Amino acid sequence: MAMTSQERVVTTLQQHEPDRVPLFFPLTMHGASELDLSIQEYFAQPETVVEGQLRMLRKYRHDFLYTFFYAAVEIEAWGGDILYVDDGPPNAGQPFIRTPDQINTLAVPNVKDAPSLRRVLEATQQLRQRVGDSVPIIGVVMSPFSLPVMQMGFEHYIELLYEAPELLKKLMVINEAFCIDWANAQLEAGATAIGYFDPVSSPTIIPRDMYEQTGFGVACRVLSQINGPVAMLFASAHVQPTIDLIAQTGAALVGASTSEDLADMKAACQGRMTVVGNLNAIEMCRWSAAEAEAAVKQAIASAARGGGFILSDNHGEIPWQVPESVLLAIADAVEQWGTYPLEWLP
Repeated sequence: MAMTSQERVVTTLQQHEPDRVPLFFPLTMHGASELDLSIQEYFAQPETVVEGQLRMLRKYRHDFLYTFFYAAVEIEAWGGDILYVDDGPPNAGQPFIRTPDQINTLAVPNVKDAPSLRRVLEATQQLRQRVGDSVPIIGVVMSPFSLPVMQMGFEHYIELLYEAPELLKKLMVINEAFCIDWANAQLEAGATAIGYFDPVSSPTIIPRDMYEQTGFGVACRVLSQINGPVAMLFASAHVQPTIDLIAQTGAALVGASTSEDLADMKAACQGRMTVVGNLNAIEMCRWSAAEAEAAVKQAIASAARGGGFILSDNHGEIPWQVPESVLLAIADAVEQWGTYPLEWLP
């Protein structure tokens, strides 16, 4: 008998084989297309996001609902500006921390007073009311260690990392308090788990020893105070060289980039974490149905045996340009090749 999405995912997280490989399409903007709305119109009301998410769940037969609107939704809560485009995610405007000294006067926003965050919480509540416990709902926070890229700009943040440790410490205290409040508010609203996006912590961006001194400690402190399971996601960046540290943060899941070998990644996690990934979301924009099927088969063959694997993209957000035909081809391939037991594997 077929499992519900919730049962399928829980079984996988327990490192057992469910009825089939869970599929996660981190779809955000595609709901606007489903409802014939602009991206700005779509994210303006929680009801439109709820309807978009439910339509995509039915159409693509995947296993999660996603209450991630866009990364800069957090910047709005701090009073920052948002830039909208017609064919991509809304982005942060000019950094609101223009000089490092402003960190000394920065205050933690009240999550429930911020209109941008309230929309996310309302969408989460409505989705939970609509699906009950049958489908996992994934909320998202930006890591306190990666959020400063939007708060002050990448160049100035790198300077802070290396040249102003006391100000960095102050900023982390503020950002950690915000992140914990925001994560737990989403869980209280009905989210099942939290995606913790932390690309700056990847060895693609900073050396491992710098991560050990900075982002690792931040993650350990924050995850210990989030009242639900957490997926550590690195937004396409490399992760395997620090997988031993990530396993110590308390994360239940970890995202794999396209640069990781999924079999090696699965072995490195050693049953401690479930691997999520790692279809190339950029290449996906121009895949044929045959290429989509081949990519799905390869990922399943590499990491799905024994559970502990969720098929998804490599980034945590499917680009607007990925066509419906490719998403349907991926879903069809999962149903064909991802049913346990995986008898087609040698």
